[in-house]
Amino acid sequence: MTVLYIILGLIGLLLLLVLAAVIRTLMMPAKTSDWKPAEDRKREQEYAEKLAEMIRFETVSFKGQIQREKFLEFHKILERLFPLVHANLEKTEIDGSLLYCWKGKHSDRPVVLMGHQDVVPAEGKWEHEPFSGDIEDGRIWGRGSADTKCSVMSFFQAAEELLKEGYVPEQDVYLSSSNTEEVGGDGCPKIVRELKKRGVRPYLVNDEGGSIVTEPMAGLKGNYAMIGVLEKGQGNLKIIARSNGGHSSYPPKNSPIVRLSKFVADLSAHSPMKSVMNRQAQEMFTEMAPYGPFWMRLLFGNLWLFKPLLEILMPSISAQAAALLHTTVAPTMQSGSDGCNVLPQEASLILNLRYIPHQNMEESNAAVKKIAEKYGLEVEVLDAYPACEPVDTHSDAFRLVEEVIGEVFPKLPVIPYVMTGGTDARFYQEICSACIRFSPVVYGPAQMKGMHGLNEYLDTYSLPGAVDYYKTLIRKNR
Repeated sequence: MTVLYIILGLIGLLLLLVLAAVIRTLMMPAKTSDWKPAEDRKREQEYAEKLAEMIRFETVSFKGQIQREKFLEFHKILERLFPLVHANLEKTEIDGSLLYCWKGKHSDRPVVLMGHQDVVPAEGKWEHEPFSGDIEDGRIWGRGSADTKCSVMSFFQAAEELLKEGYVPEQDVYLSSSNTEEVGGDGCPKIVRELKKRGVRPYLVNDEGGSIVTEPMAGLKGNYAMIGVLEKGQGNLKIIARSNGGHSSYPPKNSPIVRLSKFVADLSAHSPMKSVMNRQAQEMFTEMAPYGPFWMRLLFGNLWLFKPLLEILMPSISAQAAALLHTTVAPTMQSGSDGCNVLPQEASLILNLRYIPHQNMEESNAAVKKIAEKYGLEVEVLDAYPACEPVDTHSDAFRLVEEVIGEVFPKLPVIPYVMTGGTDARFYQEICSACIRFSPVVYGPAQMKGMHGLNEYLDTYSLPGAVDYYKTLIRKNR
């Protein structure tokens, strides 16, 4: 009977806790995201035409290739589009990457505004040619329109307009643009080394990553400023199976491809990666909760109760949800024999990992190696870097960005979030503790799909707000 009483007591306690959460949710004021981009046709057209010229010059980057001469030609376009920037700022060119210094009245809180010049290849059949820069029906089309020549155009234009006013910034401003971001090259590291040599320690770095996202999650209506405050790490592991080869007519039980298959099946069925809702994910869901339907307000508005349950359930709900909570492992490439009737002496596959801080690079790699050893497989780390230190959402730098968003985009909710992709901002972590990932343009589902895919475009109404964001950030950094 004692055990029964304990069980009944626990059930009663759980019901009371759930009732408390329901009452708390009913008392939680429901919010709506009311911000919508304003139209300013004259400025939209002016900015779109500048962005179109930048898009028309093809700046595809390729791994292991510097292509300095090509990017020097692109720089001539920037010089023509932004003459005051080039007449007044100190320009440093490093193998095609760019760094501009706009001296302010003070140098103790310098800000770096970032965006990359390079783009990914444009394959397949597009509605508009990928380097056309067509402007049609309120959209500007082409590779780089959203990722991220729009940001580069916007902060150059912001500086151009402030210079035209005769404005002198209170703090030093740096414009940074690498030409190797899309291939993980050394463009940005060279810029950071240059800043280190000068003794510059930025107060704030503002790169791509987050944006103004339309309906970022099922159940959330409207637009939200999604600010990337945590960037996952990334690694590529080569898993190798060896044998003596042989003829396919008498295959052994554990040939290389069989062992690799068993390994992948085991890794998939019994993932060694721990699902934990870290502080940044908790902040994201807590900020989102009031804007969602009742179920979202109940679950995410009461993480004190439902967090353990969500850590178990979310990885099963969607791949996107899972990526927020644990290191992800994706088999991406595979190789084996060159002949249909030949057993390979060596077969291999590539795993792409995205590391989460609570189970970072070394621990995640070790977990994969432990499973590989069960099947007699070797593991070679091709390249890897750990998750970045998160941005403190209570820091002055983050609050400055919040304040700027509130002024330029009134009533736009600000949501910190965990980034699953990679940016050049990670290289700045060495000299800056506030590397914020936020492009002040509107990305809906179509923009998200078009980046690195077909038919990349940006709505021109995004551009005036983006320019105003950078102008306001420069003015308010004192």
